[in-house]
Amino acid sequence: MNKLQRCRAPVYEMLEQYRIVGNISYHVPGHKNGAAYDGVEGAGFLDEVMKYDVTEITGTDDLHHPEGVIKEAQELAADCFGAEESFFLVGGSTAGNLALILTACPEPGMILILQRNVHKSVIHGLMLAGVRAVFVEPLIDPLSGLAVAPAAEAVEAALAAYPEAAAVFVTMPNYYGMGSDLAPLARICHDSGVPLLVDEAHGAHYGQHPALPAGALACGADGVVQSTHKMLTAMTMGAMLHVQGQRLDRALLSQRLAMVQSSSPSYPMMASLDLARRLLHSRGSDAFTAGLAAVDVLRRGLAELPRYGLVQPAEPLHDGTPLHKAAYETQDPFKVVIYDATGVLGGFELQRRLEAKGCVPEMSDDRHVVLLFSLGSKAEDAARLLQALREIDSEVTSESPHTAGILESQNISTWNNLNVLQISAPVPFSLKPVSVNEVESINLEHSVGRVAAEMVIPYPPGIPLLYPGEVITDQIQQRLTGLAYGGAKFQACADPVLQRIKVYNIQKGGEV
Repeated sequence: MNKLQRCRAPVYEMLEQYRIVGNISYHVPGHKNGAAYDGVEGAGFLDEVMKYDVTEITGTDDLHHPEGVIKEAQELAADCFGAEESFFLVGGSTAGNLALILTACPEPGMILILQRNVHKSVIHGLMLAGVRAVFVEPLIDPLSGLAVAPAAEAVEAALAAYPEAAAVFVTMPNYYGMGSDLAPLARICHDSGVPLLVDEAHGAHYGQHPALPAGALACGADGVVQSTHKMLTAMTMGAMLHVQGQRLDRALLSQRLAMVQSSSPSYPMMASLDLARRLLHSRGSDAFTAGLAAVDVLRRGLAELPRYGLVQPAEPLHDGTPLHKAAYETQDPFKVVIYDATGVLGGFELQRRLEAKGCVPEMSDDRHVVLLFSLGSKAEDAARLLQALREIDSEVTSESPHTAGILESQNISTWNNLNVLQISAPVPFSLKPVSVNEVESINLEHSVGRVAAEMVIPYPPGIPLLYPGEVITDQIQQRLTGLAYGGAKFQACADPVLQRIKVYNIQKGGEV
């Protein structure tokens, strides 16, 4: 495509023309371009949005059968992001993850290999498709205790153990901006004849600037979901699904997308996807200059504030050998992950204090705070954040330390780092709800050989060690016992200290 084409935004331009023409609406939506609010209590800021809130009429095209402006906009998106074909998503990355799983596993009972630490939308996809999931342990960064993605050799072992697998599904980067090279993983998948599917929700900007990691498509992934609203400039819920190669059935994928997305998609949202793409197409890597400069201001300021540590890949020793086996090699520069290196403030408390000073982080955990920058960030934003961090530093110097909690976090993350490749037996997923009559609560020490009836997530690091339907092996029971003995807290299960665990009744097939 030429430069003139790339500077177009077909859906956005169509909506602008729709507003100028001013035809009378004899169709939905019922607010009639906002006119329903005339002369009564107004719609406020939504009044302007409603003037562009149209539906599938002559000239506006149809997301589920695009032939006009939406088709052109998606083709421009494919050109921008390096895909063979791109699809607009109006239900966030959730819709894309569901559609990918339903496409790769079109029949119940098929096997999908994936990492344990996946987004809940992936779990919902497993349930909708009736998948038998083979879970592979993610690597955990020893310095931060944060989980990233499985090692390539672990995925290779899983494919060797389950050659009938339909696909491999991974998340890259994680919520903290941590990732690694996907190219080896793509080669392993393709050598086994299966597609590599990637939840790249937090990496829509990858590959768009030399300072950013390479994107999943450039590394060889077959299907990639991106939340264009997260790290780029679309409205919330705006996302894209990109595909390349012949390993995914494109016609089936389109049908699955029609199943999981609204038949009345938001045109303002699609226009925002169009504009987000046009911004990259028209400005190129220059679009990120101001945002990266803001991050640089923050990093230089943090270097003068020893209280705050920074999560980043481990530096190798002087002879070039790694300090440890790296769980990740790349860090998104726009995800600045900090923690109180003095051990006084935990992550939740640091976030609370930042918010009290008008600086709202993306998220926090027991130890870390994630500060998200983007191409929309400015140097003055970083300066204000640094001022807040300086004030917090001066306010808490005399407070009692939080060190015990941090050390506990580090110990727990170490317990979850195993030297052997961990690959689960196939875990069945379905939409059938669990009846209270089918489960019982037993002591953890008596659980070997039983089938878990609840999810068990030790925190930290927040990775499910058991999914409902998974057999509790002797090794898993020992891991859970060790974590419980060490003081870990458990999420998603009934007993937060895991003295007891819910399992299926033996009468209902709850025993191997």
